[in-house]
This record gives sequence, structure tokens and C-alpha cells, in this order.
Amino acid sequence: MEQGVVLAPGVYNALFAKAVEHTGFDAAYITGFGTAARYGYPDVGLISQTEMVENLRHICRATTIPVIADADTGYGNIINVRRTVRDYERAGVAGLHIEDQVFPKKCGFMEGKAVIPLDEHVQKIRAALDARSDPDTVIIARTDALAPNGWEDALARARAYREAGADLVFVDGIRTLEELEIYSRELAQKGVPSLYNGGLISAGEAERLGFKIQILAGLALAAVFKSATAAMQELNSSGSTRQTMAQFGAPGKGETVNDILGVPEVYELERRYDAAEGEAAQ
Repeated sequence: MEQGVVLAPGVYNALFAKAVEHTGFDAAYITGFGTAARYGYPDVGLISQTEMVENLRHICRATTIPVIADADTGYGNIINVRRTVRDYERAGVAGLHIEDQVFPKKCGFMEGKAVIPLDEHVQKIRAALDARSDPDTVIIARTDALAPNGWEDALARARAYREAGADLVFVDGIRTLEELEIYSRELAQKGVPSLYNGGLISAGEAERLGFKIQILAGLALAAVFKSATAAMQELNSSGSTRQTMAQFGAPGKGETVNDILGVPEVYELERRYDAAEGEAAQ
């Protein structure tokens, strides 16, 4: 949506990025948690920058909508941050967020997080801004200071990152409506462009609270894990998964996996070039 909040469902592969576009959203969010899970790892800093960029490359090729991506800590110091921004841009992202956690980092909702000094992350944000080749690439400064250090430090960091030039700020680890109200009151409603990660409120409510972007990082992963596990349990107990496999049904109605992957377009191309070949033979 051009006006109001940008709602970006979280995905972790090209198929679900295509599904986000197919269902009418204006942006997709590529989750580090989901990418780590795709490789069979927890989100505790085990995925490399190279693995994340490779995933992003496939996703950005598969969709025409803007992609916002998790860039963890920038995968190192300011030199690593510069490389990360350039590699993410080459992969095709429209924006990325860099967090102020100590490496190895953890998912924003896990226990045991720690953050680097404020001034150190300010320099990372400046390095990210200097490194981008496209001025429209959105640099989002994320802070994870809320859980370990409390609101005073988290707010100070968010304001400092914005003053350093970040296009948006992102306070992660918001668990309650009370915390969300503080985030809104102290930053989003005071003219600091802010991103909210979570589903405590609707997109309309996020807009009312002043947020520019709302991501739902775990949406696709949680839905797929629940559905896939249920299908496997059904197969194990009854020996049949007719309802699940119906999603791979005959293409053409716009709702199956084959439709989203473009099988009808493949059929159309085959008909077109088969006809052209027949005409050339005459």
C-alpha cells in the first residue's frame, strides 16, 4: 500500500515469496530465523552471510515485489557490514536491517541476548549507509537492547541510530501490548520512522500507532511447520493425505502450488512455440 503501513509477511524461500505476491501483498520479509531453519539450524548465528545471500538471490528472482531482509549483525565489523550491504543489493533486496547484538547473535525473542556498545553500532549504520550503491535501498537499524537493558537504553539507541542516518529504526522483542504502546509513543508517534515485528495488532492498528512497516517474521514458517506436521501425523495414522495432496491438483484455478509456480504459463509457452514450429514446417 502506497499510503499507510507496509505489511510484509515473513517467508524463507522463493515459493512462499511468490505466494506473498500472489495473494496481493506489497512486500515480503525474508527472515533469518526461517533461513536458518531451512538449513536445519536454530537462529543462533550459525548461518553465514554467503548462505543468506544465496537464499535471497533465489527469492528476489522469483518475485517482483520489494523484499526486506534480515542481515543479522552485518556478519562482523564495519568492513563486513559494507560487504553485506553490497551483496544484499546485488541479490535484489529493497531494504535490510542490521542489529546491535553481540555475535553470535540470537533470535530477537530468545533469552540470553547481549548488545554491543551504542557507538559501535552507530558506526555500523554509517558504514551501511556509505556502502549502498542505490540511495533507495532502505537501511533499518535494529536494536535488541530492550530485553537485556530495558527501555531507557533501547530508546537511546534507536534515537542515536536514526540520528546516524538510518532510514527506519526497529526495536525487536516486543512481547506485550504495553511494550508496543511505549514503542509507539516514544518513537513512532514522535516522527521516528519505525518498524514493528509481530502480530499483536492488525496492520490498521499499526498504522494508527504510527508504524511505517509491520513484518510478521515467522508467519510462513509457523504455518508450514504446523500443516506439514499435521499431514505427516495423518499419513502415519491413516495412510492417506488426500486433502493435503489436493493442493498439488490440476493447475489453472489460481490457487494450487502449480499455479503459483507458473505451470499454466509453461503450458501456454509450449502451445505457442509448438504452433510456431508447425507453421515453420509448412
